[in-house]
Amino acid sequence: MKETKLTAKTRAEKGSASAGRLRRTGWFPAVVYGEGRPGLDIQLNEHDFVVMLRTHRSENMIVDLAVEGREQPVKVMLKAMQHHPLTGRIIHVDFYEVSMTRKIEIEVPIRLVGVPTGVANEGGILEHVLRTLEVQCLPGDMVDEFALDVADLHIGKTLRVRDVPVDAAKYKVLSDPDQVVAAVAAPRTEEEEKAATETEAATAAAGPEVLTEKKEEEGEAGAEKGKEAAKAPAAEKKEKK
Repeated sequence: MKETKLTAKTRAEKGSASAGRLRRTGWFPAVVYGEGRPGLDIQLNEHDFVVMLRTHRSENMIVDLAVEGREQPVKVMLKAMQHHPLTGRIIHVDFYEVSMTRKIEIEVPIRLVGVPTGVANEGGILEHVLRTLEVQCLPGDMVDEFALDVADLHIGKTLRVRDVPVDAAKYKVLSDPDQVVAAVAAPRTEEEEKAATETEAATAAAGPEVLTEKKEEEGEAGAEKGKEAAKAPAAEKKEKK
């Protein structure tokens, strides 16, 4: 896997107030965790970080992180990323340091390739049920995605985790091998279409569920709470956003 370079500065000030001031200057707080040592508080340039993310199709990447004032860069992976609930801007990032000789657990997107014959010739509907595959591998063997050919799928047929082509020498699949990844369903009858339309209309009439937005300051507080959990081995499953 191609490695990505990123620079950072150390961060001395903590707390929501200092984090807010930092974000107004185009930077945001972050932490680098390592097994058996305290987290390293750093700050990242928002523009540089966003550009880095855009060059990758997934968040599975090895980053050569050069921290100002330190002689050698460290190899890290993205552990967690917090966004502002209203603006969507990145407000905090957690990294963890990795060893290139120690296996980690990651989730890799599954990309469906081709048009199923059950869709093209039989009028069926393709359903992408499972979108990521959980695997264990060395950091250097990480990939952006696994491709699964669905061209031969007929109506009523399925492809499961065990059908995803994976190099067993590099990857240990942790997902249930019997879990359905893709299927071609028969087209809906007129009665089913009518029932689905009525259900959607009733849901729309009920109005959206009101969610309580978390305060921006929780990004910094969440990072402090996460330091204890980060002492676990780097092989733990990457936290979902």
